[in-house]
Amino acid sequence: MNKPPIDLAKKAETAVLVGISIPSEEDYLVQEHLDELEFLAQTAGAETLKRFTQNLPVRNPKFFVGPGKLDEIAKFVEAHEVDMVIFDDELTPAQIRNIENVLHCKILDRNNLILDIFATRAQTAQAKTQVELAQYEYMLPRLTKMWSHLSRQKGGIGMKGPGEREIETDRRIIRDKIKLLKDKLEKIDKQNITRRKSRDEKVRVSLVGYTNAGKSTIMNDMSDATVLAENKLFATLDTTVRKVVINATPFLLSDTVGFIRKLPHALIESFKSTLDEVKESDILLHVVDISHPQYENQVEVVQKTLEELGASDKPTLMVYNKVDLYPIKNEEDEEITNIKGKIKYLESSYMSKEEQAVFISAALNINMDQLRAKLYEMVMDAYKKIYPHKETIIYR
Repeated sequence: MNKPPIDLAKKAETAVLVGISIPSEEDYLVQEHLDELEFLAQTAGAETLKRFTQNLPVRNPKFFVGPGKLDEIAKFVEAHEVDMVIFDDELTPAQIRNIENVLHCKILDRNNLILDIFATRAQTAQAKTQVELAQYEYMLPRLTKMWSHLSRQKGGIGMKGPGEREIETDRRIIRDKIKLLKDKLEKIDKQNITRRKSRDEKVRVSLVGYTNAGKSTIMNDMSDATVLAENKLFATLDTTVRKVVINATPFLLSDTVGFIRKLPHALIESFKSTLDEVKESDILLHVVDISHPQYENQVEVVQKTLEELGASDKPTLMVYNKVDLYPIKNEEDEEITNIKGKIKYLESSYMSKEEQAVFISAALNINMDQLRAKLYEMVMDAYKKIYPHKETIIYR
C-alpha cells in the first residue's frame, strides 16, 4: 500500500491579537500598536487571523480585558483552532494563568514575542548570550506557570531558547544561570572596551533609529559590509563596524539594533553593552522611515531611548529615508509621484529648517551623495574638536 506523500512545508502558527484603549491614550494608537504587533507576529512566522480591542478605564487585573471580551475571544479561538493569543502589553504571571485557563491555548505578550524574534535573529556569541539572559530574566517570575505550559506546548513561537531545553529546572538553577550569563557578558564587555580603545584615533559614527527604518541598507551602501537588510523587524541584532572613507577622510561607521516602543526592559539591560557603541560615538545618524504613518512617534521613541542611554546630546544628522514611498499631495490634492519633487517639498518643510536633515531613498540610491556630503562636514568638525592642533588628518 502506497503511503501518502509527506508535506514538508511547515504550517504557519495562527494568532489572534488583543489590545485595549485606556483614557490616557488616543484611540488611533491602539490600531497603530496592533499594526506593529501584527508585523512582529509576521516576523516571528505567525499568521494573524483577527484583532480584538476594548475600551477600558484601566487594565483588568485578572484577565487584562473584561470577562465578556475574553469569552468572545475564547469562542473565536475554539471555532478557528487558533494556536496562540498575543497581547499588546506585558502580562503578569497571574494574568497569563487566568487567561490560559479560559482560552486553553498558548498565551504570549509583546515582550515574549520580541524575545522570541531576538532568539531567532541572534548570530554572534554575544547576541546569543544577551538574548538568553533576557529570556531567563523574563521567565524567572513566571517560572512555575511556564514550565507546565511548556510541557504541553512543543516548541513554536515564544518557546525558543532555554525553556524548551530545561523544563525541569528550578528557580535556584535559573538564578545561577543568570549569574553565569552576566559573568560571561562582563568578559565580553571588557573585550569590547579594549577593541574600542584600539579605534580611538578615528571619529565614530553610529546609525540609530526605529527598527526597519533602513539602517542596514545605508550601512551596506556606504561601506563594504553585507549586513542583512530585509523588510522585517529586528533584521540586525549584532553591531557591525566598518571603516568608511569620504574625500580621503576615514571614520568608523557602526550599525546597531533598532529601537521599538515597549521594548522589554530585560532586553535593554542585556543589550547595554552592544548599545555602548552608540554612547561612545562622536556622531549619530538618526534614520527615520518617513513613509511610516507614525514616523514622528517613532522619532520620539528613539529620542527617548537615546536619553535613557545618555546619548541624546551628540551631534545628530536626521536621515529621512524612503522618500519614494512618502505620500505628498499638491494644492490640487493630487499626489506628487516625482521623487525630486518630494525631496524639494520636504527640504522646504519644518523638518529641514529645525535641524540637520537629509532626505534619501537608500534602496533606490537617491540623494546618497548629499548624505555623504553632510556627513563629511560633521566628521571633519568632529576631527577638529578631537585634534584641534592638526589641520589635516588622514589615516591609511
